[in-house]
Amino acid sequence: MLWSLVKIVVFVALVAAATLGASYLLDMQGGVRIAMGGIEVNLTPLKAVIAAIVLIFAVWLFLKLFALVIALLRFINGDETALSRYFDRNRERKGFDALSEGMMALASGEGRRAMSKAAKAEKYLHRPELTTLLTAQAAEMVGDKRKAEQAYKKLLSDDSTRFVGVRGIMKQKLAEGDTDTALALAEKAFAIKPGHEEVQDTLLKLQAQRSDWKGARATLKAKLRHGNLPRDVHRRRDAVLALSEAKGVFAEGASIESREAAIEANKLSPDLIPAAVMAARSYIENGHKRHAARVLKKAWEASPHPDLAGAFAEIEPEESPKDRLKRFQKLVAPAPTHRESRLLMAELNIAAEDFPEARRSLGNLATENPDARVLTIMAAIERGEGASDAIVKGWLARAVTAPRGPQWTCENCHQIHASWTPVCDNCGAFDTLAWKPAPAADSQSAMGTAMLPLIVGQIEDATPASTPAPHDPVVEDPVIEAEEAEIIAERAEDDAVEAEEKPKEGVKE
Repeated sequence: MLWSLVKIVVFVALVAAATLGASYLLDMQGGVRIAMGGIEVNLTPLKAVIAAIVLIFAVWLFLKLFALVIALLRFINGDETALSRYFDRNRERKGFDALSEGMMALASGEGRRAMSKAAKAEKYLHRPELTTLLTAQAAEMVGDKRKAEQAYKKLLSDDSTRFVGVRGIMKQKLAEGDTDTALALAEKAFAIKPGHEEVQDTLLKLQAQRSDWKGARATLKAKLRHGNLPRDVHRRRDAVLALSEAKGVFAEGASIESREAAIEANKLSPDLIPAAVMAARSYIENGHKRHAARVLKKAWEASPHPDLAGAFAEIEPEESPKDRLKRFQKLVAPAPTHRESRLLMAELNIAAEDFPEARRSLGNLATENPDARVLTIMAAIERGEGASDAIVKGWLARAVTAPRGPQWTCENCHQIHASWTPVCDNCGAFDTLAWKPAPAADSQSAMGTAMLPLIVGQIEDATPASTPAPHDPVVEDPVIEAEEAEIIAERAEDDAVEAEEKPKEGVKE
């Protein structure tokens, strides 16, 4: 408000001063006489002031026109001038407008229009680090791989865009299935930007697929260092890589190195079942049965698994079924009610021919979500207790169509694997195998359902003929024979595990 008042006062004062000056000039006597050549001009004081103002304006206008002519000549000569800067700003505005429209077209899925706008933007801007990237992404959208690759190669010539070019070509080679070239490009991209998470993951996956375990461990360490991986996950995956490295060394026949790598993997992640099994077997080969038992017990406490029981059996392979049953009591002691512990004790009691105890060990697993292994064990118990063939084969018939139980299943693609591997054979994902029940669609078979009435019919036909002795073999179907063979194999592993328990007791005492 005060400033507005000041401006009004100043304006009035200027008007008053101009009026006063004009009246003063009108009252003045005399004037200005200008004589040049044969021309003479007489001016009153007021006209003289106006003429002076006009002259000053004419001189200013002349100087401006003269400067414009000079600038035009310099512009024609190629020098930077205000005129050139004006045209540059105009081109830049048009270029950025085209670039913006191209990005909007790309986001809208209009690849062809995006490529056209990118070409227009390049014409005005001459900024390949911006327009070439837009061209590459638009070409990928429309499926023009050749043009996209050419665009990415242009980006390799500039240090500021080299990483983008390498990453773009790497992704193209991955899509084409050229993993060798993709691996080389991933290593180059990793060297340029070691902290880039996507490049780290891609490089780790490719190194794992190529069994480059040392390189994969270095990449994993970089992920931890740059904060792209939690420390507990790093320990787990580093253990997986150490275990894979141990398997590779073991395959080459270097037993000492494989033993050290397996033990290192087990120390990094004691609950990693394959690492515990390999470490225990390396201890067994070296005669350290006590160390092997301790490793397996610790792993069993974390996650009971049949492979652990098998390795525990290998500690004392020559022990009797009763001795094995006694030795295995210490293995299952930390988790006696776990499903795997109950199944293991049931199988060991069957091997020791203590069928009532086997039934008690099994508990209610046969009625609560039974799988093929549980039902097959029930068939063996019924067989050992002298049940009829109809009852035994009834349990085996149910086992044919029952779920197969926990399997090594990829959590990424749900592919089932016969044994643990660090990389999924189907999708190539790293460290995604977990011991869990397989999906019902993968674990059941329509053929097994069709066999059920055939098995029952065979039982009915065979029952009147003769009544076999309690311990005679009764399985005639190939599927049933395979199930019983599996049981026998598991019993043998359990017997070997049980034999290990006694030497440990003596050492502890």
